[in-house]
This record gives sequence, structure tokens and C-alpha cells, in this order.
Amino acid sequence: MSDLVLYELEGCPYCAKVKNKLAELDLAYDSVMVPRSHDERTEVEAVSGQTGVPVLVDEEHGVEGMAESDDIVAYLEETYGDGAAA
Repeated sequence: MSDLVLYELEGCPYCAKVKNKLAELDLAYDSVMVPRSHDERTEVEAVSGQTGVPVLVDEEHGVEGMAESDDIVAYLEETYGDGAAA
């Protein structure tokens, strides 16, 4: 199991944006597909407090449920990309 977990929805352009950054940085992650209906997204709601996706969990760095694709992409770049501290 990876330290990174991405809650996503198939066909979601915001999720694809995050997945592209994960691939660009060559990061392994576990994918959790959420139901299409917001009412059925209890697992992602328990993690992040909301039902939207994508949501990223990064146990190694204490991130328990980061939402918003732009925030996730920036976090990944800062933490794992060229902006990461050596």
C-alpha cells in the first residue's frame, strides 16, 4: 500500500489533472473510486469532510484529506517535485 491515496471519480477532469501530476512525478498511489452520487460518498466525506473529488491523503506527511485539484497539484510539486527540499 502506498502512503498516497487519491479519491477520484472516473471521467472527472479535476481528478485527471491530479493523476497527471502524480504520473509526471512518478509517484505510486492507491486509487479509491467514489460513487457518482454525492449521497453515497460516505468514505470520502469521512476523510475530508466533503463529498467532492479529487481528495488526496498523504499519510507520510500528515495530509488527511486535501481537496481542490489546484491545491493538490501545488502540494505534490512542492513536496515531491523540483520544489521539494533536498
